[in-house]
Parts: sequence; structure tokens; C-alpha cells
Amino acid sequence: MNTLPAGELLELFLRFLTLSLLSIGGAMSTAPEMHRYLVVERGWLGDADFTTAIALAQAAPGPNVLFVPVLGFQVAGLAGAAAALLGILLPSTLLSLAVSRWGATRRNTPLVRAFTAGLAPVTVGLTFAAGWLLALPFIGDPAHRLGALALIALTALVTLKTKLAPMWMIAVGAAAGALGMV
Repeated sequence: MNTLPAGELLELFLRFLTLSLLSIGGAMSTAPEMHRYLVVERGWLGDADFTTAIALAQAAPGPNVLFVPVLGFQVAGLAGAAAALLGILLPSTLLSLAVSRWGATRRNTPLVRAFTAGLAPVTVGLTFAAGWLLALPFIGDPAHRLGALALIALTALVTLKTKLAPMWMIAVGAAAGALGMV
């Protein structure tokens, strides 16, 4: 089990606290920055460990943010899981509560409507960046490149053209992976 000194555990907490304020569209939108920090900058995790943590948490039922404590746990055990989870949840929860109460009374004002409309492309861009980061190991491997690109294209097409629940696309991706197609 990995452990971190108290100072580095505090640094992990503060990094996830900062990322919380940037996580427009959910914690997954900051996955590229988490990857840069945990894998590239600090070397606490490898690429495979990072991708596996996200895949495991996404496959589990529950909220999208489940991958954050898994990453923290891989870095520093239970203390790391708690630091990462509290860091990512605390600011966004308090800010969301305050803004939602404020916005509920002003939802029809031009400012609130413009702000809401402006966040949509930001959310799409951040989500795309996270998806790209997760796809890179497969796209970069010649043995999996064609299958990964085909699965990505199929998923995008089905998402845009149907109202099929994402769970079905996840199941198809899992089956393709189990059969060695991706």
C-alpha cells in the first residue's frame, strides 16, 4: 500500500480542491489535468493505472466522480482516497449550493440565461479532452488502432442519431474489448 508524507497528502488535497473549481461538466472534465499531475508531473501512477482507475469507476454503478477516490487510493491508500474525494467535492458542492440558490431566483434574467448557454460548449470541449486522453493508449497501439477508432466513430454516431442510453454503448465497448477487438 502506498503512503505519502503529510505534506504531499495535503498537496494532493489542494490540487483536487483546485481542480474542483475547474470541473465544469463534472470531475471527468478535469481528467487530463489529473493525468498530467499524477502521471507526468509526480509519477505517482502509470498510464495504465490511471486509465484502469477511470474504467473501473465508470463501469461501477453510481456517480461519475467515483474515479477520483480510486485514483487517490492508488496514490496513497485510504488517506489518499479521502484527500482526493474531499478535495474534488468540497468546493464544487458548496459553490453549486450557493449558485443554485442564487440562480433559482434569477433564472429568467438575461445574465443567467447567457451564462448557462455559454457553459455548454465549455462542457463539451472538456468532456472531449477527457475522452481523447482515455482513447490515446488504444489509438496509439497499432494492434488496437482500427478497432478503437471504429468503436469511437460508432459511439459518436449512435449518440448523435439516437436516444439510446449510454449504458448500451458501454456494454458494446466492453464486449468488443472482451473479444479482443479493441
